[in-house]
Amino acid sequence: MRIPGVRLRRPVYSLYQRRLRRNLAGAPLPRHVAMILDGNRRWARLAGLQSVAHGHRAGADRLLEFADWVDRVGIRHVTFYLLSTDNLRGRTGGELTDLFDIIGALALDLSSRWRVQHVGTREGLPAALLEDLEEAERRGAAHDDGLHINLAVGYGGRTEIVHAMRSIVRGHAAGGGGLEDLAETLTPELIGEHLWTGGQPDPDLVIRTSGEQRLSDFMLWQSAHSEFYFVEALGPDLREVDLLRALRSYVQRQRRYGG
Repeated sequence: MRIPGVRLRRPVYSLYQRRLRRNLAGAPLPRHVAMILDGNRRWARLAGLQSVAHGHRAGADRLLEFADWVDRVGIRHVTFYLLSTDNLRGRTGGELTDLFDIIGALALDLSSRWRVQHVGTREGLPAALLEDLEEAERRGAAHDDGLHINLAVGYGGRTEIVHAMRSIVRGHAAGGGGLEDLAETLTPELIGEHLWTGGQPDPDLVIRTSGEQRLSDFMLWQSAHSEFYFVEALGPDLREVDLLRALRSYVQRQRRYGG
């Protein structure tokens, strides 16, 4: 039985998406979007799938599409939160092994079109995944004039800040400086330069799927003045229209930068 209106749903969404894109034309879009694609495991369970790996793979496929969406609207930096330091400690061995494979494949797929950079610690990551991330960085280096994609793997915001401070202290000591000198030179700008995303703009917009409204140790330093947008859809169900709505919300806000 044909349900009235069902055949119109896709054309109507296409028209709506085109209208959103037109409305965003010339608007001050974010330079950097950070994405927490949450809900992959829940999506797999709700679908009745035997393994949560199916959810992670579906989420990775959606991130490939997301990269294309942001590239087409002209955003130049995006960060995907793929695996946290907490995940490395809290996930089971089988799920982690699947995640390592999925992330490695995603990194290589992304690098065929865009520049890719691993941001995070190498500790606790298997050699095969590190090789895939390094290969993706090498391949993506040819695309240095387009979208820059950070892959946050083995990432934690607190760990990143500690890493930056250690880097500053070691560099200062290597130059013969003392503690008093170091205290005088410490500034937010100096710390920012030593983060894993050093040299990049901070994220103007942080998007999280699945209805959760927390940062989960993601880009704690960089998101100090970010705008946030929360989507109810689970990660694999994210649509381009959700991104366009997030961008519309962003351009309608009056950014106060903490004021």
